[in-house]
Amino acid sequence: MSERVVLVTGAARGIGAATVRTLVARGDRVIAVDELPLGSEHRDHEQVAGCVADVRDRAALAGAVDLALDRWGRLDAAVAAAAVIAGGRPLWETPEADLDLLWDVDVKGVWNTAAVAVPALLAGPDPSGARFVAVASAAAHHGLHHLAAYNAAKHAVVGLVKGLAADLVGTGVTACAVSPGSTRTPMLDATAALYGLPDVETFAENQLLRRLLDPDEVAATIAFCCSREAAAVNGSVVHADGGFAP
Repeated sequence: MSERVVLVTGAARGIGAATVRTLVARGDRVIAVDELPLGSEHRDHEQVAGCVADVRDRAALAGAVDLALDRWGRLDAAVAAAAVIAGGRPLWETPEADLDLLWDVDVKGVWNTAAVAVPALLAGPDPSGARFVAVASAAAHHGLHHLAAYNAAKHAVVGLVKGLAADLVGTGVTACAVSPGSTRTPMLDATAALYGLPDVETFAENQLLRRLLDPDEVAATIAFCCSREAAAVNGSVVHADGGFAP
């Protein structure tokens, strides 16, 4: 079945919005979830159903899954892309509120998305082709200056996905993570602001490509991980990071 139904969180901006765009271009139907309204590109698209929800609100996410089932009768994949960044100080000076925010959005947001989406994936017409994909980060694999709390959160995302993949043994449903490098998104702008940089171009030096990634490049990797053909990456982390080497 070529047309699949995919839920994407963090769908209004950055990598999430690019993922929606990529999935729609290949014929998929998308439940686009974000606490912000969708842009005009997706707002009135017949293949996209928008849902305003905060990933910290499990009941709201459950409503997004219900929307997929009501409108298109099934859910084939879910992408947990919603995230925030906070930091800019050494660990011992980082406010507890920063860690709480990152844990609630970047980790529990993925947990909540899995908790409501996986039962629908298991109950769908093709569980052997169903996929759960979490967006991690190069920060899940490298220590980044003055971003210890963000490091901790993204490491937790990888651990969550590996545990989920183990829980799904024998069901056919798979789980993996995608770790982007420095990508030209509003989050990278926010990172530059944390470091007091005038723009994001300095981050290109951290990648062997010697340029920033485009969100569509990362989205192409995420879209593959949502496909039936992606079973082999179960329990894995796909490094879509341009050769990130801080």
